[in-house]
Amino acid sequence: MPSQTKSHNNTAKNLAQNKTDNQTNDGKANGWVPQSQPDESGQQSVIRTLAYLWPYIWPRDRRDLQRRVFVAALFLVFAKLITAATPFFFKYATDALAGKATSLPLFALPPLMLIVAFIVGRILVSGFTQLRDALFARVGQHAVRKLALETFTHMHQLSLRFHLERRTGGLSRLIERGTKGIESIVRFTVLSTMPVIIEFSIYLGIFAYYFGLAYVVVISVTVSTYSLYTIKTSDWRTKIRRDMNQADTTANSKAVDALLNFETVKYFGNESAEAQRFDQSMARYEAAATKTWTSLGWLNFGQALIFSFGMLACMILSAQAVQNGTQTIGDFVMLHVFLMQLAQPLGFIGAVYREIRQALTDIESMFKLLAIPPEVSDKHDAPNLVVRGGHIRFDNVRFHYHANRSILKGISFDVPAGQTVAIVGPTGAGKSTISRLLLRFYDVTSGIISIDGQDIRDITQDSLRAALGVVPQDTVLFNDTIGYNIHYGDLTASPAAVEHAAKYAQIDKFIADLPNGYDTEVGERGLKLSGGEKQRVAIARTILKAPPILILDEATSSLDSRTEQGIKSALDKIAKDRTTVVIAHRLSTVTDADEIIVLDGGEIKERGTHAHLLTQNGLYADMWTRQLEKSDAELKLQALNDEDTETN
Repeated sequence: MPSQTKSHNNTAKNLAQNKTDNQTNDGKANGWVPQSQPDESGQQSVIRTLAYLWPYIWPRDRRDLQRRVFVAALFLVFAKLITAATPFFFKYATDALAGKATSLPLFALPPLMLIVAFIVGRILVSGFTQLRDALFARVGQHAVRKLALETFTHMHQLSLRFHLERRTGGLSRLIERGTKGIESIVRFTVLSTMPVIIEFSIYLGIFAYYFGLAYVVVISVTVSTYSLYTIKTSDWRTKIRRDMNQADTTANSKAVDALLNFETVKYFGNESAEAQRFDQSMARYEAAATKTWTSLGWLNFGQALIFSFGMLACMILSAQAVQNGTQTIGDFVMLHVFLMQLAQPLGFIGAVYREIRQALTDIESMFKLLAIPPEVSDKHDAPNLVVRGGHIRFDNVRFHYHANRSILKGISFDVPAGQTVAIVGPTGAGKSTISRLLLRFYDVTSGIISIDGQDIRDITQDSLRAALGVVPQDTVLFNDTIGYNIHYGDLTASPAAVEHAAKYAQIDKFIADLPNGYDTEVGERGLKLSGGEKQRVAIARTILKAPPILILDEATSSLDSRTEQGIKSALDKIAKDRTTVVIAHRLSTVTDADEIIVLDGGEIKERGTHAHLLTQNGLYADMWTRQLEKSDAELKLQALNDEDTETN
């Protein structure tokens, strides 16, 4: 039987708290999230993002990772020093071959050995660079992992309202791109920006000492023009990249939505319509992607043009100096090698800025997601719920999803400890809203919901939901095995306890008949199982959880009459001595409730026992009569079907 570890509750609590007080804790930057906006300057966005990411690159609680960063930085410096030294070997070798032996220092080696030294230097540069990358790999992946975990945890802290309004396909793609963007920023910042800064500093010093200020001016103008052109062009490309991402997200959302609703598409024969919708989104993506690659071509061409003019100016100055006798041919060759080596960090400037800007665009939506505060959050130092009996009280509770539409209009009722209260009423009366409020998926607009005298807004959500067991009307299962989905009710339970829960839910025989038993895959959202089988799995995992308070939200709505009676008897057993709230459409399932509350229009219209409500001849009695007539019609239809079957 599969086993799972507990969720990262502490991470979630720290993230939520840090977002509230807008400061870091334990050196982690969980509390501040870059508010990247489309009109924000690129420099400001990069700086703020790097400030946010730095605690993950240099984690205070991971000395081993800090050592890796330090050693990687040393290898980086060694590589750049050797890179700056290698052109001198070319100079001395060229001068020696040209017969200018006097230009060699006393310790110089013969030309062949100088060339060998140049090659060895190149090999050392490559070796130090690869060692740097290898050492930093764990640091970068650690940062990606921590930020991905925080995003995943934060999504579970957001309200049900957020998830009902969000497209799953677009959300998954947003996180995927954001995670890759974080990795790009971490790697390009540390592994590319620092080398460029160090290399420029060394080269400018060498040019000023060996060649003169004129070369420094030419190089400075070239680098400044190159950088300005790169930044402006990359900023222009950012909008194109954002449009491409939006089109990609839309296309992916439509594809996932259509695949999740595969059967519905088939029911109505709308495959061509779905393909057309997807193709329209992909057409917008195609146009944006084409602009992206075209603009990249202009960027690369402009960079090559600017650097070529700068290189031409330096080489002309050096050629004139050689003709005037102030420089040797070796100096000319050394300058050329320096300029060729300078082209690499210049190329990195463009690539680094471009990748960082594109990564910022990719993680912009992810940062906005992290910046969304949880609609429902625990108070600071909120205590855990202490269940003494499980007495539930709704005291003048009002609630609305939208301000212009009230759902609950000041309802008050009690569910005494160990008793069963049923809530019935027509569709849209507010029945399921009561269970959502009790689970604190939303906070009440006004009024109080309490358990054993404790306002549920004053206690932790984890302890509240640990005390509640829910069998929902719409059962959605994980795309895993039947055993895993039952085991999910209590991940610490033994395989024997899982089998016992399945037996209680009357699904054990069905599982035993399956070729793979409890290891049978249920498919996406449990679509390989029938509605009744899914609901029995949901009942089994709630039985396994064994909470002190039960919420049965249309728990038998997908079951046939015979199975319903069997499940009802099982639920009656586990509900004994437990506080139980039953939300039901089928009135036959609540006739034994200690009290039945009839909701209509968000208000309590009637309340009492089943027998008492029938004598009132009100809304409940009318609903009861209608359901009896419907049941009689179904029984007659079933009898006719049985008769036809026997005749055939």
